[in-house]
Amino acid sequence: MKNLLKCSLLLAIVGIMASCKKDNNEIKIQSHDQNQMMAIMHQMMSKMDTMKLTKDPDNDFAMMMRMHHQGAIDMANLELKSGSDATMKQMAQSIITSQQAEITQLTAFLASHPPHTNDPDFDMMQMDNMKKAGKQADLQIINGDIDHDFAILMIGHHQSAVENARLELLHGQEQSMKTMATNIIDEQMKEIGKFLDWLLARGNK
Repeated sequence: MKNLLKCSLLLAIVGIMASCKKDNNEIKIQSHDQNQMMAIMHQMMSKMDTMKLTKDPDNDFAMMMRMHHQGAIDMANLELKSGSDATMKQMAQSIITSQQAEITQLTAFLASHPPHTNDPDFDMMQMDNMKKAGKQADLQIINGDIDHDFAILMIGHHQSAVENARLELLHGQEQSMKTMATNIIDEQMKEIGKFLDWLLARGNK
């Protein structure tokens, strides 16, 4: 009974429905300190914490998303290297292709667009989003299965990108960044749906 109550509590924290039984279907948990996907997530968060903000929403959105995209690419590369599920590998390759192209666009924008506006509220909200995303990641149930952990951590990763893209639409001034923000919202919301469907089909295991 204690194990069942503990499992139910953990599932409520992460907000994911799954069965919890005392048999081979019991959800397994791995320490975050031992998890390869989580290590990549933590490295990304550490880099973003050291980002020098300019108070220009377009520039800071571009800088943050460039680091954020690289984190997704690093996780996707681990999925390609060590994962076994064909669907997750396909999604990983799609993420690498699309987000590497966006990194190229973000880098070109930053090289040609010196900061010239002052909106400290944007920076504060953007950093709050990242901190919240980090806390949510640390509450996720991960089990050491590369395919599972890639899917479940990419959901939160995409959600934080969507939140920052919505901030860019509200505070940004440059059309190229606002267009990218719209594309990020559209594409990553679709991918979140695919990750959720895949996890639910497996019983979140």
